[in-house]
Amino acid sequence: MPARSQDRTSIYYWKCDRAAAFHGTETLCPHAPGLERQLRAALARRFPHAALELTPADGQGNHRTFRLRLDELEAFVRTEDGPEGDNYFDVETVVTAELRRLGLPVPQVLACDCSRTDAPFAWQVLEYVPFPDLNQHHKQGALALEPLAERIGEAVARWQEAPVSGYGPFSAEAARATGRLVGLQPSYSHYLFLNLDKHLTFLTERGFFTPRQAASVLEAISRHQEVIGLPQGCLVHKDLALWNILGSPSHVAAFIDWDDAISGDPMDDLSLLACFHNAPVLERALAGYSRVRPLPEHHLTRLWLGLLRNMVVKAVIRVGAGYFTRDSGFYLIGAGGSGADLEAFTRSRIDTALRGLTENRDLSILI
Repeated sequence: MPARSQDRTSIYYWKCDRAAAFHGTETLCPHAPGLERQLRAALARRFPHAALELTPADGQGNHRTFRLRLDELEAFVRTEDGPEGDNYFDVETVVTAELRRLGLPVPQVLACDCSRTDAPFAWQVLEYVPFPDLNQHHKQGALALEPLAERIGEAVARWQEAPVSGYGPFSAEAARATGRLVGLQPSYSHYLFLNLDKHLTFLTERGFFTPRQAASVLEAISRHQEVIGLPQGCLVHKDLALWNILGSPSHVAAFIDWDDAISGDPMDDLSLLACFHNAPVLERALAGYSRVRPLPEHHLTRLWLGLLRNMVVKAVIRVGAGYFTRDSGFYLIGAGGSGADLEAFTRSRIDTALRGLTENRDLSILI
């Protein structure tokens, strides 16, 4: 049985920097009878007086997921069974409590156990939100994306009101002991460069980057040190994408999957939208953000910088987990698309981020 893990001190982004890199991402998380049996027993002990029904949910993320019924209550269960014994569900419990206090639509955490004393994995029970993710509507051509982008931008600005300290991933130990969100890195610059050399080396060794391309990325990020002297971090979702937002084609019902949340730059979540969407969507998101709080100084430079750093991470995951060999059934690939299309888009987005950052361009190049 894995011991309780250490905090994510050496992690820039969990999916590629964890000791078991790409765990649960190489293929869809399979149905695991042993895990399901142990989870059912743990839930029965936690909810001894409820009639319990548990069925696999077959999610496409890096957690095994289940639908749960407790008497008349519907819930959603996620498990973390990696060898590291990660305990970030404890952080997510504090994050979601803060967001609900701020009035943001996020599922309530109904129960959570990262101790691994009752089962050899961590598990989390969430309020069930009866809506599909927005990516499903988008693939069907039914999503009113630009108007919704304003609502998303407003929400990003609002969740930045949550109290955080430090930078980077939060301490799960502090979250569990004190209910506070304490970043593990001493400065935003330290966090931004964490594992960057490793990521660039990986992409070069796998043939995604040439040595010259990797050097250009490192130079562009290094040259903007003055922008990343962030005096105070803010809450960042760090995986903001349509598949992590539930709702109808014209309504946001919930923002989900906060298990990558960090203390970071105010433009980082909007730069994550730029990893997938074009200028009109980003302009509407920025407009929504600015209705709640002023855009920060050098906001476009910060956005390009965040886009470049985030696309490097996404390239590492996509190369390492074989996403460029998938078909359109995979959530990252559009209807009728292919893994080759995803690879071309990934390369294009990195080039666009480099141009935006080095040439001081506006959002019009984001196509």
